Amino acid sequence: MYMKGIAMSDMNQERMRLLVKISQLYYEDGLNQQDIAQRFGISRPHVSRMLTAARSEGIVHIAIKNPFSLEQEVERQLIKLFGIHDALVVNTNDADEFSSNLQLGRTCAALLESIVKDQDIVGVMAGRGVAALGEVLDYFPRSGVQFVPMVGGWGSEGADWHANSNVSKLAEKLKAKYWLLHAPAVVASEETKALLLNEPEISRVMHLAQRSSMAIVGIGQVSERATIMESGYFSEKDLASVQQGHAAANLCASFIDIEGNMIDFPAKNRMIGVTAPELRGIPNVIAIAGGLEKVQAITATLRGKWVDRLVTDLATAQAVIEFHTNN
Repeated sequence: MYMKGIAMSDMNQERMRLLVKISQLYYEDGLNQQDIAQRFGISRPHVSRMLTAARSEGIVHIAIKNPFSLEQEVERQLIKLFGIHDALVVNTNDADEFSSNLQLGRTCAALLESIVKDQDIVGVMAGRGVAALGEVLDYFPRSGVQFVPMVGGWGSEGADWHANSNVSKLAEKLKAKYWLLHAPAVVASEETKALLLNEPEISRVMHLAQRSSMAIVGIGQVSERATIMESGYFSEKDLASVQQGHAAANLCASFIDIEGNMIDFPAKNRMIGVTAPELRGIPNVIAIAGGLEKVQAITATLRGKWVDRLVTDLATAQAVIEFHTNN
């Protein structure tokens, strides 16, 4: 029995020696599994099983140096709380609004490079966050991609972040085809809206926007600083009416309350753009929105499951989680 014990111990030691050697060849010397299999005269699947055994027996320890652990934990919380497909959270380190938007834009640009496919129709909203994406986006090759605005021009002010401007920036960066919507976001009357939507060119662009395979949108807070207010087309009376309806967020041509439900408001029949229900019909909706003033708006949008992916900053994401948990 003693001699048999010695033999078994020696076999285990030699087996471990082989596991160590194969692990060094793979992890330190850079050989692939097929190279190792040929060297030892074994099958590639057997090499794979040996590498797995080396990890399970503690011979190999794999450690990932992750400088984004806090942000990724917050991302996981957002995904779990709201059931969205993905969240990308960026630590902007208390940067000013302009710099923070650029950082969010860079994150969203990397996301687009990984998910935009040939022949995609990309719907684009107005807003400074989306405009920042257009500033930092780098060219990557895709064929047949089209960009289309999802709302009319946001008035005479802020032309550099109108939907049309955002569309042209993004399309020019990718050398892609784009369309323009030659209509305001809010018109004076229902009759004017009906006349404009009957124009063939406007009708064609609106139908294309509704058929988008992907959308890039902002999330507007309901205040004097909201994009729709700063544009000059939404009056103080219009703002008061949506506030009386307990609106918490502006999403495309719709307003939603803090629970994520659409609200009725008088100006809805004067707005030219994709509505929230139409947005929900788009397979992949990416929202880019940051800033503590948008916490309630982002929370409302996530509660209503109006978007699939969120790009935001760390402080805002943490505040959204706290607000949602406590309210």
